[in-house]
Amino acid sequence: MPSQEVHHAESPGTPRRILDMASGYEPALILESAVRLRIFDILDERPMPLLDVVQRAQASVRGMRALLNALVGLDLLIRYGEHYALTAESEAYLVSTSPSYQGYMCKHVSGHLLPRWMRLTEVVLSGKPMRGVNEQADGAAYFGEFVEDIFPMSYEAAQALAVELRISETKTPIRVLDLAAGSGVWSIALAEASVQVSVTAVDWPAVLPATRRVAERQGVIDRFRFIGEDVMTAEIGDGYHIAILGHLLHSEGEMRSRQLLRKTFEVMEAGGTVVIAEFIADEDRTGPTGALIFAVTMLVNTDDGDTFTFGEMAGWLKEAGFVKVRSVDGPGPAPLILATKP
Repeated sequence: MPSQEVHHAESPGTPRRILDMASGYEPALILESAVRLRIFDILDERPMPLLDVVQRAQASVRGMRALLNALVGLDLLIRYGEHYALTAESEAYLVSTSPSYQGYMCKHVSGHLLPRWMRLTEVVLSGKPMRGVNEQADGAAYFGEFVEDIFPMSYEAAQALAVELRISETKTPIRVLDLAAGSGVWSIALAEASVQVSVTAVDWPAVLPATRRVAERQGVIDRFRFIGEDVMTAEIGDGYHIAILGHLLHSEGEMRSRQLLRKTFEVMEAGGTVVIAEFIADEDRTGPTGALIFAVTMLVNTDDGDTFTFGEMAGWLKEAGFVKVRSVDGPGPAPLILATKP
């Protein structure tokens, strides 16, 4: 048997990393404030001195000086003498008119995300959140307020999925089932790739208005059908060629995820493809860091949610009857898992 004693021969270094973790909330809140005050949009006009930014943002000199200098320290702005300017990164992702804008999510840190994390110690002790967002009574309003804002996070990956599935090459109708559709990003990208695609989007009634808005904005709403019910109990029909579970299983937990995959299998056509988008932990759960931290996000937000390994989800898919389970890397924050109904 391996020894139970672990020796740490390396030097612990300095406490800097620990102290940086303890103050890790600071960059997130600085970024949220900058987005809310439209700092990046203002500086997209041209590099400006402090007082010009103050005037456009209608802020205090003291407050804006501290905020702008902090953004310089975070490498989100550049300072040339008295003038502040955008970096290539902030221009691409934090200017609201940019097609790759990510600032929507930044606005939800203080209002939606941090309050639940503030009770982490209590949640670790009890194993349950103060209020779960995966139950309709508490979660519908929560998701209804921000699913539209996280559309950009997965849009590029959804477009890559359309290429992977060769949607643009199809000559026959494709019926897509989008479970817990949220913003509809995954099915919308497929519908944009071909007029042959029709979509059934299932989500809570309070969330579907956001799905409708985005589908209308993207010009594909005429090929969408909406079912406002919980995905576990909804009558969703059958005959689907593609079924999408986009960032859904992590909030459901193992038991409900396995039930949902069995239900999905039953409503699909032979030869159809099921698509899972998830943050995936290594098989020994030693990484990647983002997936392990997201498991804590699920702890503070859901009753049974977690992040899972590829092996676990592949096992559930095979148990439901799917074959040819494979992973597909893409440009989004998480890989995709695809499987086929024989």
